[in-house]
Amino acid sequence: MTILNNLSEALQQGDAEKVRNLVIQALEEKIIPKDILENGLIKGMDTIGLKFKKNEVYVPEVLIAARAMHVGMDVLKPKLVETGVQNIGKFVIGTVMGDLHDIGKNLVRMMLEGAGFEVIDLGVDISSDKFVDAIKKHKPEIIGMSALLTTTMINMVEVIKAIDEAGLRNKVKIMVGGAPVTRNYAEQIGADGYASNAASAVEYAKKIIS
Repeated sequence: MTILNNLSEALQQGDAEKVRNLVIQALEEKIIPKDILENGLIKGMDTIGLKFKKNEVYVPEVLIAARAMHVGMDVLKPKLVETGVQNIGKFVIGTVMGDLHDIGKNLVRMMLEGAGFEVIDLGVDISSDKFVDAIKKHKPEIIGMSALLTTTMINMVEVIKAIDEAGLRNKVKIMVGGAPVTRNYAEQIGADGYASNAASAVEYAKKIIS
C-alpha cells in the first residue's frame, strides 16, 4: 500500500510531522491499525536498524527516526488499544548501579519500542533489588542491563546473583551490553545474550520472543 510505504519512508527520514499526518490519513482511509503499525512504523524502524548495523546511518539518524516513531505511535496507540493489539513482549531495561550513562540504553529502548515491545525503562544507577522488584512487578520476558564503564560492568554479576536468589532466574532471559562488555564476558557471568549495538539487541530480543 503506497500510504504505508510513504509512512515507512517518512519515518526513516525522521520527518515526525509527515509521520503524524500519514498515520491520521491511514486511519481515515480505514486501514487496520495493526497494518499501520507493522507495515508502516515497524517496517521503517526495521529498515533503520539494518542500515545502522551496516554503518549506513548513525546514532543521530536513529534517534530522529525513533522520535518520529513515537509521534506516530501517540496517534495510533488509542486505536491499537481499541482493536486489542498486543505488544509482542515485555522488556525491562536499565543501566547498572554506579553508572550514569544512558545514551546507548535509550537507543536500545527506542528501537525495541519501534519493534513492538513494551519497554519498562528503569533509568540509570539501578541496584540489584530494583531489577528484581521490576521482574516481580512487570513479569517481563527479558531484562537488559547496560554498562559503559569497566568498573560498573561487574555489577551485572550482582544483578544476576540477586535474580537467582529471588528464584526468578528461570522466569526471565537476561541480555547485557555496553562499550566494555563482550560476548565472552556475557557467557562468563551467565547472561543469556549479548548485543554489541542497538539493532543486534532488537534482533536477539525478537528471536527470544518467537
